[in-house]
Amino acid sequence: MRIEIIVGAIQTQPAEAIVVNLFEGVTEPAGATGAVDQALSGQLRVLLAGGDFRGKPNEVAVLYPAGAIPAQRVILVGLGKAEKFTLDGARQAAATAAKKARELGVTHLHTILHGAGSGGLDPEKAAEAVVEGTLLGLYRFNELKTKLDDVRPDIETLTLVELDAGRKAAMETGARVGQVIAESTALTRDLVNRPSNVATPSYIAEVARQMAGEVGMGCTVLEKDALTALGMGSFLSVNQGGDEPARMVILEHNLGRDDLPTVALVGKGITFDTGGISLKPGQGMDRMKGDMGGAAAVLGALRAAALLDLPLHLVGLLPLTENMPDAQAVKPGDVVRSLKGLTIEILNTDAEGRLVLADALTYAGNFTPAAVLDIATLTGGRVIALGAHAAAVMGDDALCARLQTAGQVVYERVWPLPLFDEYHEALKSDVADIKNIGGSREASAIMGGCFLSKFTPDDVPWVHIDIAGLEFTEKDQPYVPKGATGMGVRLFVELLRTWSAG
Repeated sequence: MRIEIIVGAIQTQPAEAIVVNLFEGVTEPAGATGAVDQALSGQLRVLLAGGDFRGKPNEVAVLYPAGAIPAQRVILVGLGKAEKFTLDGARQAAATAAKKARELGVTHLHTILHGAGSGGLDPEKAAEAVVEGTLLGLYRFNELKTKLDDVRPDIETLTLVELDAGRKAAMETGARVGQVIAESTALTRDLVNRPSNVATPSYIAEVARQMAGEVGMGCTVLEKDALTALGMGSFLSVNQGGDEPARMVILEHNLGRDDLPTVALVGKGITFDTGGISLKPGQGMDRMKGDMGGAAAVLGALRAAALLDLPLHLVGLLPLTENMPDAQAVKPGDVVRSLKGLTIEILNTDAEGRLVLADALTYAGNFTPAAVLDIATLTGGRVIALGAHAAAVMGDDALCARLQTAGQVVYERVWPLPLFDEYHEALKSDVADIKNIGGSREASAIMGGCFLSKFTPDDVPWVHIDIAGLEFTEKDQPYVPKGATGMGVRLFVELLRTWSAG
C-alpha cells in the first residue's frame, strides 16, 4: 500500500472516502470532525441527536455528502470514552474504518489522525498507530484461492491529512515505522497461514534467505549434517520421523558489530506437529501447521529491526523440522544427548518443541548475548492458565517486566509465571539427566519453562514466551482478522526499539 501525508483540511479533499472520529458522549463535534459537520450543515449532529451514533469503540457510520464537500463518503468511527483512549484505540479505529472503506469499494482512503487532537496522542505515535492498524486490519490470506470474483479489491493508497504543517515530518517518521511493523507482521501471518505442504523447513529457510538479502541481513542455514556434527541430538531426535531434513536458520542484523549489545531471539519452528508416536487427536490437528509460529515471529521481528536500523546486534535462530510418526521416529522412553551434554529421557514425543529449543538455546551462547528470548507455541497449559488474552513469560524477572511494558504498548500482553525450585523436581529422571515432561498435567506450562531453563547460556538473562493458542484467532478483531495473528512480532519490535532505555 502507498502511504502519503498531505497538509490541508480533511473537508476540502477530493476523495472516495474521508475518515473522521468521535469520542463517546460528545454531542458537539470539534476539530476536524467538527469542520466536516459544519461543511455538511450539521448532519453529524443530527446523527448524534437521533441516537444512531454514540461514539462507542469501533462503532461506524457512513454519510453521503451529495456534493456538499468534495468527498464521496464520510466514514465516522467511534473512539470510545476519552479517558480510556490509548494508542491501541487508534489502531482499532483505523482498522475498523479501513475495513468499512474496502467493503464499500474504496481504493484510495483519506483519514485524520485518530487521537492526535483532543485524544492527546503524540502525532508521530498516532501516525504509526493509524498506519499499523490500517494495514493489519486489511490483511487477508487469499493466495491459494482461485475464485475471487466476490472479493473487494485492496485499498491501494492511504492518505493522512493534517492541518498543521509543523506535524508533517513527525507523521512521516511514524507512518514509515507503522508500515514496516505491519508488513513484517503480515510476513509472519502469511507463513503461519500457509499449509505445511507449502511451508516446509526448506521453504521457510528459503524465505529467510530472500528476506535477509532484501534487507541487508546476514543469513546462514545449517543443514542436517552440520547439526549432527555439532551434536544437536535433542533437536534432531524430533526430525527422525520426518521426511524432510531439519535445518536451522541463523539471521543476524548488524553482523560483525561487536560494539553493539547482542540480543538473541529463538523461535520454535515445528512446521507440522502430529505429536509423533504420542499421536495427537485428529480433531484440530490441521492447526498444527502453525506450530512454527515462534520461528515465523522471529523472522518477522528481525525483518522489522533491519528496516528500522535498530542499534543492536540481533541474532535470530529458527530451528525447523516436522514432528512425524514413521518407523524411524523417536519413541517414548528413548534417551538422547543434547548439545549442552545433558541427556534427556523422552517420555512424550508430543513435548517436542522444548527438545528443538533446547539445542537452539545452547547454540545461542556462541554469540555471547546480553540476553536471550525464546518464543514458542509450547503448551496447552498456557491456554488453560491464561486463556486468549495473554502469553505466558518465564525467566529473568527484569526482562519479564520489560516484556510486560512492551506488550501493554502494542497490546500483545504477557503475564509472568514462576519457575520455583520445587517445580524442577518433577523433571528428574531415573535413567537420564532430565526428562522432557513432568509426569502430570499440573503446571505444564511452567514445566516447559523449567525444562528450557536447563539449556540456556550460563549467566545470561533469559525469558521464555509461550504463545500456544495465540498464533491463530477464530474471531475477527479490528486489526487481527480471523486466522494467523502474527503474535510476537510487534512485541519483540517494541522491546528492541526501547532496549537502550531499559
